Amino acid sequence: MPGPRRVGVTGFGVLGPCGHGRDEFWAGLLAPQPEGERRTQGFDPAPYFTNPKEIRRSDLGTQLALAAGFEALRHAGLATNPNGVEENSVVPGDPERAGVILGTGIGGLYTLEEQILTYHERGARRVSPFLVPMMMANAGAAALSMRYGFRGPCEVTVTACAASTHAIGNASRLITSGRCDMVVSGGYEASMTPVAIAGFTNMTALSSSGVSRPFDARRDGFVMSEGAAALVLEEFESARARGATILGEVLGAASTADAHHITAPAPGGSGAVSCMELALADAGLSPSDIAHINAHGTSTPLNDAAEAEGIVKVFGTPGPPVTSTKGVTGHALGAAGALEAVAVLLSMEHELIPPTDGTDARDPELPPIDLVIGEPRAWTPGPTLSNSFGFGGHNGCLVLGPPPAD
Repeated sequence: MPGPRRVGVTGFGVLGPCGHGRDEFWAGLLAPQPEGERRTQGFDPAPYFTNPKEIRRSDLGTQLALAAGFEALRHAGLATNPNGVEENSVVPGDPERAGVILGTGIGGLYTLEEQILTYHERGARRVSPFLVPMMMANAGAAALSMRYGFRGPCEVTVTACAASTHAIGNASRLITSGRCDMVVSGGYEASMTPVAIAGFTNMTALSSSGVSRPFDARRDGFVMSEGAAALVLEEFESARARGATILGEVLGAASTADAHHITAPAPGGSGAVSCMELALADAGLSPSDIAHINAHGTSTPLNDAAEAEGIVKVFGTPGPPVTSTKGVTGHALGAAGALEAVAVLLSMEHELIPPTDGTDARDPELPPIDLVIGEPRAWTPGPTLSNSFGFGGHNGCLVLGPPPAD
């Protein structure tokens, strides 16, 4: 009998506040965090669209999703033209067995706020007829599916800050179950609007200092950001049959709920603990097998405390090395897990764990996790746990492995 279907990563693309593209993003992860707002500065959507009209009819989040998706497909050797004019399908096999599963926390908030102002200032007749297709949370996935001819499942997971980690887990199950042979997965977020920033500020979730300090005693909230990242997931044998390079492997994933509070984590990180344990079980691994943890690490007092406690409960002390790349990237809400999955893959490629920027020392009041700070840490890449925890009590954990030796 054939063995279980394995899920390989054959390409990935990323646009974040610390860099656009794999090389820039990696360099950004090793550099001090940028000052000011963490937007995707310098992003030009024009290469990814056939004309300016298409750009005007898509929200920034959709634009980022299309760009990240193309970059991932190009990295996988499946696409060459960013605006898709000369290729209406890049599927190496049956397009009915190719899907798109993305995550986002909010959707087209820029478009919604802009059109609400238009309604109040200029009247109902001036509201754009493209409002709904531009603001709907599934627009990014739909755009990728239509651009490249993927006719399998096309869905968007909306579970706050756990969304794109859940999306990658859900996408991998489509492959292991035999439903799909290829899925483009990841997440996108562009919600740094005046009203959203005011809302997060007034609930005291954002850092008043403007500095992200995960697990540091001085942490005072997260630094909001935007971005997108996409991974091309393929069934191992079909990927190898077309000559693709396996860059990493999705070994397991899990999802749980705290069932506790709309914004605060469960006491003691109980929901996170069960999610980490289930992800390890799904991967067929024990805690001692995990070589690195990319923490959710938002720089908020409650989240970091609950996560640190959960990590120690599962892995003991000192446990595997832990980093939070949100020190550099800020918190991209629903796109955070996808950005961090790319960070893990790049960390494996370069055999370096980026430091938790902004953090001088672990808060002594927190459980003693092995936090990587100051300088990058050399490592031998191995199974890595990537955590994402969201408002509503949503927990998502992903286990990624390095490329196979064979």
